[in-house]
Amino acid sequence: MRRRQRVAAYAVVVRAEEVLLARWTSPRGPEWTLPGGGLDFGEDPADAAVREVREETGYTVRLDDLLFVNSFRRVLPDAPVDFHAIQIVYTATVIGGELCHEIGGSTDMAAWHPIADVPALTRVQLVDMGLAAVS
Repeated sequence: MRRRQRVAAYAVVVRAEEVLLARWTSPRGPEWTLPGGGLDFGEDPADAAVREVREETGYTVRLDDLLFVNSFRRVLPDAPVDFHAIQIVYTATVIGGELCHEIGGSTDMAAWHPIADVPALTRVQLVDMGLAAVS
């Protein structure tokens, strides 16, 4: 079985009881996630988080704190691949830019969502982990 590891950096961006999310075009269908994504070779995780937020949402952010690191492993049955993910999650504050959608990437839109409405969204587990860590 082939093995694959992915290291990615994400940001939890909250303002006025809303959270900034990006809609990932996953193989299962669209799912909301924290803005972020994979590190380029040699890239610092903090730089990757800032770059990915800008690419997926149009916003420039300042990273405030390292929130947590999550790791999981699963076998992807369609490949088959033994997949290991390492997710580095920061808190961040918007310091510039305007909301826009990514073109030609792994997400197709970005939006602010009231935190109270998040449980009704189709989302990845990382959203819940991020919001729990900042509450």
